[in-house]
Amino acid sequence: MNLKSSNLYYHISYWIFVMLTLTLVFGLSWGHNMAAFYFISMLLPIVLGTSYFFNYILVPNYYLKKKFIKFGLYSVYTVIVSLYFEMIVLMFSYIYLGNFSFKNLGPNISDTILMAVILYLLVLVGSLLLMVQQIKENQEKIKSLLLEKEKMKIAHLEIISNRKNTKIPYQEILYIESLVDYIQIHTLRGPIVSKENISALANRLPDLFLRIHRSFIINKEKVTTFSYNEVLIGDQYLNIGRSYKKAVKENLKDN
Repeated sequence: MNLKSSNLYYHISYWIFVMLTLTLVFGLSWGHNMAAFYFISMLLPIVLGTSYFFNYILVPNYYLKKKFIKFGLYSVYTVIVSLYFEMIVLMFSYIYLGNFSFKNLGPNISDTILMAVILYLLVLVGSLLLMVQQIKENQEKIKSLLLEKEKMKIAHLEIISNRKNTKIPYQEILYIESLVDYIQIHTLRGPIVSKENISALANRLPDLFLRIHRSFIINKEKVTTFSYNEVLIGDQYLNIGRSYKKAVKENLKDN
């Protein structure tokens, strides 16, 4: 199971929400919002480091692999290290924000247990939200895989050509070219013309095919060589569209 969420905005939004919430809570408690903001700004890297180390290192490498003893041991080490850094934050707060007096920061600043509870509560909440997000992403991936499986059950492309229903085996297709108001399917036996729309056709094809340009869909198995700007299929060079370059590189590099 991959615990990493691909949604960067989800992570950023969550931690902005956390920072604003804690600033408000501590600001009301201390009566000094700016001091609370500085304190939370110093505490946040510890919370981030602890949370992502726990979620991305300990859980996938030890817990999910059922190495429970090592998981428990390294979790304890993580707690100790994070508390150590928390003490450093408290020290800086004592010196720079409180003028060498905790009384200037509020009634809760010197409560180490409270700080630890807040720290690990945030880690727990972040982990739970990350799991929910990951479950949603995995469900979408499963749905995509099932759809791909259904497409591959049909080993041919079925189109209308010359007013006749035509079935073209996937393995015979070299590439598909869009030409104004019709498409031309280049096969091992020669070109076949149809009035199909290339974008609609792309949605019907399995992952064996890859769109490289608004005018071209290729059979990945028929690619001889490729570069940053073009692919070679047989003796035909096809241009790669600017907006497709990244996807083409990712799809063809291991092909």
